[in-house]
Amino acid sequence: MVEHGFGGMTVERLVQSPALQMQVLAGGAGLGRRVAWAHVSELADPSPWLAGGELIMTTGLGVPRAAAPQRAYVERLDDGGVAGLAVSAHLHTPRITRAALAAADERGFPILEVPLSVPFIAIAQEVAAAVQADSTQRLNAQLQVFGAVRWLTSGELDEGQVFARLSRLSGLRLYLCTVAGAPLFPDVAAPPPELRRLLPTDDDAPPTVPGGFVLPVPVAGGTGGWLLALEREGVANAGLAVVQHIATVAALQLTMRRHGEEILRREGAETFADLLQGDHSAEAIVRRLRRVGFRADVRLQLIALRSAAGAQGRAAGAGAAGSVRADEVARALADGGLPHLLLNTGDVAYVLIRSGPRARTVLAGIPELRVGASRPFEVGAPLGLARREALWACARADDAGLAYVRYGSDTIGRWTVEDAASLRALVASVLGVVQAYDDEHDSDLVRTVQTWLERERQTAPTAEALHVHPNTLAYRLKRFEELSGRNLRSTADLAELWLALRALGHLEVEQPG
Repeated sequence: MVEHGFGGMTVERLVQSPALQMQVLAGGAGLGRRVAWAHVSELADPSPWLAGGELIMTTGLGVPRAAAPQRAYVERLDDGGVAGLAVSAHLHTPRITRAALAAADERGFPILEVPLSVPFIAIAQEVAAAVQADSTQRLNAQLQVFGAVRWLTSGELDEGQVFARLSRLSGLRLYLCTVAGAPLFPDVAAPPPELRRLLPTDDDAPPTVPGGFVLPVPVAGGTGGWLLALEREGVANAGLAVVQHIATVAALQLTMRRHGEEILRREGAETFADLLQGDHSAEAIVRRLRRVGFRADVRLQLIALRSAAGAQGRAAGAGAAGSVRADEVARALADGGLPHLLLNTGDVAYVLIRSGPRARTVLAGIPELRVGASRPFEVGAPLGLARREALWACARADDAGLAYVRYGSDTIGRWTVEDAASLRALVASVLGVVQAYDDEHDSDLVRTVQTWLERERQTAPTAEALHVHPNTLAYRLKRFEELSGRNLRSTADLAELWLALRALGHLEVEQPG
């Protein structure tokens, strides 16, 4: 049963009023619905302009005549939180079809008939008199909601306790979540999966949903999340106005929380930058990471991030064509409940995070991002090697057009030897002449062949990735063959070439920087 408002005015009380002479056509199971207001509307769908709990009165101008549209009209009103529909007998009202009456009975949505002799103003006055009696209660509820701001700022109650009190005060079940559906605050429940269908897809959605209200939680830059407030069976609720004030409280708390997170993020970025650049003992690294929230018994991962736009610019020889949106990355990780340190250098951003699949899921879901992750390592290990691994993996993601690459994930790497001297010898014997030519002529033959192999030797995708004409690609491949003495149609030569390219990647990781 849907109820609105604190007051005692219900559809049933209106029906029982001798002066109004209304008859119940359908939806008798919903006569206990509370009426917050009575409003005349001749629109086919007035719900976007309603707050919920209204008794809609109509002369029938907006009521469809055919069965299916008429049923849909009834369902729209009920979904919009309307308490009931009062139609004027005669005038413009079409015959209420069996389909519409059946829908009203199924949903417990009252459809009432008003005699032509009873003016709509009489119904509105009866409702207004009952609503007036509730004004003191509503004002008191709103004042108590504002008291929640004092509870939060003074630290008397935590977020979970504050919103539990607001739930009891409003008579509503309260859920708070991010735009992605994750908990907005750690101690306040997010909507369970079966209720997420009620969350809007944009900020302009009507505030009423079946069984309650949903409102955005605004923050600087847009919507920070959603407040879903659902009615409790048999409990009168405080209505939309109080829910709007609760959303304001949530917005203030979210703003304060984000401000605190930003301060911690800046402090953490300074620590992170120092650890990346300097030589520290294992004890110093553990101590500093503990200070910013990392336990000593977890395994970490260092991640390098570049924008896909930047990758395209580098492939075209134009330098960094785009920077990482660090705020978006930080917000996605925070919304995913992932403690982290973030350092943005413009072209590349670094993230230090606890090792695990959740980080990959969150980061790979951010559009236009290339993600390279190091191998997991213990707290206390120097970050230099992990940084080079992450950069190499990020470069592989750039070259292959992949969202996420973890260092060591390519199975071909096990066939390359570990010592640097052997790796350099392999690279020099296969690629040395071409590398010297690239350096002397400022060409890009090695990278061209690598990109071509990574795209399964297909011309069109490779030319697109390199931003060159297919004829230019063909010329480069032919020139590579001439210089290297390798036949790109030979399986043996291709295998040796691929191993040399992998060795080159490992050498780049080992180089300091």
